[in-house]
Amino acid sequence: MAITYKDSGVNIESGNSFVRKIAPIVKSTFSKNVITDIGGFGALYSGSFPEMKSPILVSGTDGVGTKLKIAQLMNKHDTIGIDAVAMCVNDILTSGARPLFFLDYIACGKIDENVLVDVVKGLADGCKAAGCSLIGGETAEHPDIMAQSDYDIAGFALGVVDKEKIINGSTITKGDVIIGLSSSGIHSNGYSLVRKLLLEIKKFDLNSVLPGLDKPLGEVLLTPTRIYCSSVNSCMDKNINIKGMIHVTGGGFYENIPRILPQNTSAGIDRKSLNLNPVFRIIQEQGEIEDTEMFTTFNMGTGFIMITGKEAADAAVNSLKESGEDARIIGEITKFIDKKVIIS
Repeated sequence: MAITYKDSGVNIESGNSFVRKIAPIVKSTFSKNVITDIGGFGALYSGSFPEMKSPILVSGTDGVGTKLKIAQLMNKHDTIGIDAVAMCVNDILTSGARPLFFLDYIACGKIDENVLVDVVKGLADGCKAAGCSLIGGETAEHPDIMAQSDYDIAGFALGVVDKEKIINGSTITKGDVIIGLSSSGIHSNGYSLVRKLLLEIKKFDLNSVLPGLDKPLGEVLLTPTRIYCSSVNSCMDKNINIKGMIHVTGGGFYENIPRILPQNTSAGIDRKSLNLNPVFRIIQEQGEIEDTEMFTTFNMGTGFIMITGKEAADAAVNSLKESGEDARIIGEITKFIDKKVIIS
């Protein structure tokens, strides 16, 4: 008996139909530097940066993790793409890089156009917010590897920074100021703990409104990761001396902040200054979770951190607020004693 690729679970025509539907969505993100069309083997991007003396390319890749399970349970897929973009562009932003373009990889059990078109809409929204182009991607059906309704997404971002303007934390010193930019919520980390606690142990309904929340739990958990590119780029354009930047993701405060601190320095964080989203209080109380665990797993209301000298702190905070950020001073750099991060 003759067998076809479709018989094995992969429908090429379904894939082609999906590409036709997302083409106008993807093209809406193209900048003048994109010199390719959709459907080629490789995406072409003009790498000319005459405004820079020595352009350095900065890359980053990431996924969304088990937040995808919340999207599937809610049958809401139009924001998860924003998360995928945010996790990548916020990472490369910490070097002072401006995102240029983004690529995605979506693996699924079976292509469901209604679902995946919404995912791509989110990708496009994220790219527009970050100021970059969605220039390519890949969607692959994995029958027998994944359930038909399952999908996973990973992304790759490329940005550019002038070599003399790279931000790496090397000039951070005692007395510098730590500025926190509020998160939109949990962002895209810690969802395995969140699902285990709230859905499996506590058995909360995703459609219920818990005390302290202003909308159903599922919507709160799906709030997309905030993209900080526009506001931080605006701050950098003002030539404010930014010494270091941190994207607060997996590992929270205790793992992410030390990554840019020079030897013999620590970060002193004033907990009272943090803008704690109510969802973190609910998680901590329901799970009786210790502070150290919370600050190692979650962003605790601060999704991005900038470190400046004292003389530049007010200008940085004011610039960020003008760009719509909830920015505030949350601590200062101290001399290293026995811990790289002290939260008190």
